[in-house]
Amino acid sequence: MTETADDLSAPLGQDKPRRKRRLRLPFTSMQLLAVLLGLFLVTFAGFAIFNKDPLGGEPMSRIAINEPRPAEKATDDKSAIGQGQETKHETKEAPKQAAPGEQKTITMIDGSTGARRDVVIGGGDAADKGEAASAPPPVMTGINPKLLEKSRYGMIPVAADGLRPFNVYAADADRAKAAKMPVVAIVIGGLGVGAAKTLDAIMKLPPAVTLAFTPYGSDPGKLAERARAQRHEIFLQIPMEPYDFPDNDPGPQTLLTSLSPDQNIDRLYWHLSRMQGYAGLTNFMGARFIATEPAMQPIIREAAKRGLGFFDDGSSPRSIAPQAAANQAVPFGKGDIAIDAVPTATEIDRALNKLESAARERGIAVGTASALPVSIERISAWTKTLGDRGILLVPLTTAMLKSKSS
Repeated sequence: MTETADDLSAPLGQDKPRRKRRLRLPFTSMQLLAVLLGLFLVTFAGFAIFNKDPLGGEPMSRIAINEPRPAEKATDDKSAIGQGQETKHETKEAPKQAAPGEQKTITMIDGSTGARRDVVIGGGDAADKGEAASAPPPVMTGINPKLLEKSRYGMIPVAADGLRPFNVYAADADRAKAAKMPVVAIVIGGLGVGAAKTLDAIMKLPPAVTLAFTPYGSDPGKLAERARAQRHEIFLQIPMEPYDFPDNDPGPQTLLTSLSPDQNIDRLYWHLSRMQGYAGLTNFMGARFIATEPAMQPIIREAAKRGLGFFDDGSSPRSIAPQAAANQAVPFGKGDIAIDAVPTATEIDRALNKLESAARERGIAVGTASALPVSIERISAWTKTLGDRGILLVPLTTAMLKSKSS
């Protein structure tokens, strides 16, 4: 063995310290992080592409069910039922509906905003027991009982004895005068949620302005009843699927193109039961749904069966509603101008002037707006002098009938 000079000079009995070898990885920590991130993105993209769940975007709902219990079991079964048991439920499977005599309170949780709404479904004799909150929406005053039909959600409209809700609940108007001069109709939508803005629209706008109510809110029927008492005619807005659903979500029980006709009709009945006294239906959002013929045709047929008109707010250029309504002889109207698409006083005034010009050219023009304070203020001021300019403000139903006859 050959010894070096260092080895000869080292103290006896002591080994030369060995230098520790460091384990070297074939890649850096940044490269490792990049690989892990890439694997995650590939996995996520694969799930998004191959997952075929058409209702994946549906809002989640938490359901609290209080089942009625026999008196003799009330003390024995406290731990089993009736103690506010909660189950987490996805609306991709239809929740168990209330049978006659049952009451169920559903807390709807909007999947996009987290907003909660308590909704009561089912019927029964809860009102007789002083449980008004658990009863279906009550029948409003001034409603013809012949034009109501019972559903599992409550009373819904129907045509009967030659009468149609479209005609019975249409607001009064001078139709002979309307036939001879240009007319304008205005529809204010989004009412029923937010009592203050709804009451502003009811009280500050002239009776000839038509009010459209969503089915949501704690008691939309009460506000709709107030509107009818002020001689406004009302329409019911039906939440329908927009193109960017579920990022843009109209709300619980939205009609979807991915559902079967029977499922959408069942959801429609829930909306119809929320109030009475409306002359027709209109879409709430719904650009995709209203442009999809297999989804939209059953809704128009149901409107015909129940003697209701249908108003297309004009937001979807691909809408098949005009043809579908004509095929079913459903009274139909379509919005021409969104009055407060830009919600400033200047732009609203400009839109109202365009609406007036359209009425002079075609004889009929329909504008749509929301219940923003600036919208109500500008529309109210504009309508006060409209007659002096040779144009008649009429309810939507009058404009729809004039359109059909012209």
